[in-house]
Amino acid sequence: MNWKKVALVFFGIVLAVYMVMAMTIFNTPDEEVICKGVSINMANGHVKGFLTEDDVKRMLTVDHINPQGQSMPHVNVRIIEETLRGKELIDSVECYKGQDGFVCIDIYQRIPVVRVMSQDGANYYVDNHGKPMPGTDYPCNLIVATGHITKAYAEKWLVPMVNIILQDPFWQNQIEQLNVLGDGSVELVPRVGEHIAYLGQPNNIDKKLDRLRKFYRYGLSQAGWNKYSRVSVEFDNQIVCIRK
Repeated sequence: MNWKKVALVFFGIVLAVYMVMAMTIFNTPDEEVICKGVSINMANGHVKGFLTEDDVKRMLTVDHINPQGQSMPHVNVRIIEETLRGKELIDSVECYKGQDGFVCIDIYQRIPVVRVMSQDGANYYVDNHGKPMPGTDYPCNLIVATGHITKAYAEKWLVPMVNIILQDPFWQNQIEQLNVLGDGSVELVPRVGEHIAYLGQPNNIDKKLDRLRKFYRYGLSQAGWNKYSRVSVEFDNQIVCIRK
């Protein structure tokens, strides 16, 4: 006997049986697999938005798209994505079926960066893309922007300026309010100190803030934080102060 040929034939038979069994197992309908529930991940990480996991679950229930209790093959993740993506507070959604019987939903929220309370009585939030957001009852510790602010101004000038502020922990903690004057120029209201910091027109904000930071470090730290009522860094290479 040619044992080598016998071994090859035996191996081929075993492999064929394995393939048939594997195809049978993996192609068996899983109609009996029932969705145990939804696993929601607020995918923006440490950034805090307005939505919670419970809010998303309520949306699923209200819109009659909660997959819990349904047969997994009948769960349409695309419909869930499209429905949630249409919500005002949601930026994007990824929905997929997990192997543990749960439907997984990754929620990317619209992140508010500033609250606008304009002179004409408008009161709304603006996200990091410069788009207005609906009002909400959730408390949110954000910079407040007041004064002559239109939605066009907020998108073009206000949000880029706020994004620069939020990138720096010092300014994020120091600035509590922005006020836009009638000519579009900007005042800052700090948390520490009894002065108003005037930036002028909303351009070269990073350079103006750097100049103001140096004045805080080398000027106010020596003279006292409450000595001046107004500090202007409007123009390059100079700082103009008005005594109280």
